[in-house]
Amino acid sequence: MDLEVVVTHGAGLDVHKKVIVATVLTPTVKETRSFGTLTPDLLALADWLQSCGVTHVAMEATGVYWKPVVNLLEAYPFEAVMVVNPQHIKGMPGRKTDVQDSQWIAGLLRIGALKASYIPPRPQRELREIVRYRTSLQQARATEANRIQKVLEGANVKLGSVISDVLGVTGQRILAALADGMTDPAALADLADPRIRASRDTLIHALTGLVTAHQRLMLRVQLQHVAFLDRQIAALSEEIATRLANFDDALTRLQTIPGVERRTAEIIIAEIGTDLQRFPSAGHLVSWAGFSPGQHESAGKARPTRTRKGSKALRAALTQSGHAAGKTPTYLGAVYHRLAGRRGKQRAAVATGRHILIAVYAILRTPGAVYEDLGATYYDQRDRQALVRREIRRLEALGYRVMVEPTSAAS
Repeated sequence: MDLEVVVTHGAGLDVHKKVIVATVLTPTVKETRSFGTLTPDLLALADWLQSCGVTHVAMEATGVYWKPVVNLLEAYPFEAVMVVNPQHIKGMPGRKTDVQDSQWIAGLLRIGALKASYIPPRPQRELREIVRYRTSLQQARATEANRIQKVLEGANVKLGSVISDVLGVTGQRILAALADGMTDPAALADLADPRIRASRDTLIHALTGLVTAHQRLMLRVQLQHVAFLDRQIAALSEEIATRLANFDDALTRLQTIPGVERRTAEIIIAEIGTDLQRFPSAGHLVSWAGFSPGQHESAGKARPTRTRKGSKALRAALTQSGHAAGKTPTYLGAVYHRLAGRRGKQRAAVATGRHILIAVYAILRTPGAVYEDLGATYYDQRDRQALVRREIRRLEALGYRVMVEPTSAAS
């Protein structure tokens, strides 16, 4: 049976680092050519596709190699430039070549069997890149803080044991003095900010150590690296604030969600945008982000699986927010603690992040909406009798006889 032709003028691209194999399928042209990946080669590819009357172009999402191709083809009047999930276009078993791959993609495009992955507009792609790079720099700063802590331990200076942030105001003052050669513990303790909890005597004992010339050199270089990273992070944060100036209302409303701070809200908007019309429901957004459980059913039995793959940046931000929300006396905190005891803290944080993402969907889809908390006792109040029965059974298992009478407030 012949399949219906949906795209009459299409092209499939097999994109690699140094070569692109393109196959054009139209009523009059069936041809495969190879092109390089330099800009003149991409321009020649686009001109050839246009000369063949191609209206739809499809390619596999291969690392970052598809990005320059999409950036260039967007400037041409093609009806659609599609980037497709590799799992959706796996070829048939057998011989495999780049030519066959491009022909397979073109054939699937021709019968309408390809589903385009979401490619955000160029301004959002650029915002994503900046926000993700800032996160990388923040991770590099945290790594440098660990290196500094390692040097201090080598000198038996227990600064990290008495203050919460070694690279805070007090920490940087003391570290700079150590790097400059100051060794008197009392003088170093006098540099502490008056607001820290540790007493002066505690600081003196913690700062009593043996700092050698080698360790001073290491501290000096590491502090310079931290200062450089701080400047770069501040510059990127300023650029992000400029690009998000028109989204202050959305950023403010997202921060009403427990566990979501300004930088998390910026990551959310950079990753999913503010126009969520492409997601028919919150479930579609959760699935796209990779927060839905995988599905593995065989012989009528469902087996536990990991969550699906999605945006790593969004997943990390929401999981971190899930941990933070778990410390709050809110509905999200109740979600976290219901799971943390039996499934572990990491799984609980991921599940709480999923609930946060559902709240994000509701807030961004509804103008002026803010987060409305259901309360930390939501699950208790939802089925009070079940809670009472469960607690009675636990006490009876410990050997107690329990009689329950409701108070006037409970009744």
